[in-house]
Amino acid sequence: MTGRVYTLNNGTTVTDEQLAHWNKYLGTLATPQEILRWAIVTFPGLFQTTAFGLTGLATIDMLQKLRDENPAGTPPVPLIFIDTLHHFPQTLELLETIQKKYYTPLGETVHVFRPQSASTEAEFAALQGDLLWERDDVKYDFLVKVEPAARAYKTLNVAAVFTGRRRSQGDSRSSLQYVEVDELNHIIKINPLMLWDFKTVEQYIKQNGVPCNELLQYGYRSIGDYHSTLPVKEGEDERAGRWKGKTKTECGIHETSKFAQYLKDAQGKQ
Repeated sequence: MTGRVYTLNNGTTVTDEQLAHWNKYLGTLATPQEILRWAIVTFPGLFQTTAFGLTGLATIDMLQKLRDENPAGTPPVPLIFIDTLHHFPQTLELLETIQKKYYTPLGETVHVFRPQSASTEAEFAALQGDLLWERDDVKYDFLVKVEPAARAYKTLNVAAVFTGRRRSQGDSRSSLQYVEVDELNHIIKINPLMLWDFKTVEQYIKQNGVPCNELLQYGYRSIGDYHSTLPVKEGEDERAGRWKGKTKTECGIHETSKFAQYLKDAQGKQ
């Protein structure tokens, strides 16, 4: 055995050698649906995380169709949504639509996690002060995204998650692998639509009648918190509207190394 050994939340161990084997094998599969099937039979404690971007929505729909094809052999994949308390109203409306269309018929509920000690934007501002994302964006990301996600993974005993990240989104995502380890949270991250571009995902959404965020029709492509998301212009990168004018490209949920001390301190206070 060579390389590092990772212990996941459920006690399973994974090595660098195993990761390399999985990524090589997944590169031989023809479709995201095949990757989804593989993951379902490979990982116990499998969930999906999404803020209801198009890739996450396509994944939700694909998983439903796999269940329809083989109800007995395809268990539901529970969904985790991190409510930062600063989402657009349209995103929260979409959450309700997705719940009713895909999860209520299965007797499932979307698992929603919020920042600790606050359940509304006003409560959060009262605790942290106004415009924390401008004064200390690292602390903001930790409080509204990284800590709630870490708490979700621990509470739900998550071992692996589907994400909606794609290489065509650029920056740090351009070197994605199908399967990666989040060492801070002790989980596997699986990127089933990694090789699709925005147009391919958008075409799937339209062809399959998947509900999507109303803001897409107003030029938004990658939608996060209202204060850090703008529409993109024709020809711009799909994530150009996120954190406009800043060097920042990730919110923290998928860039966890710089939050390790924050998380360690927070867990020490529990």
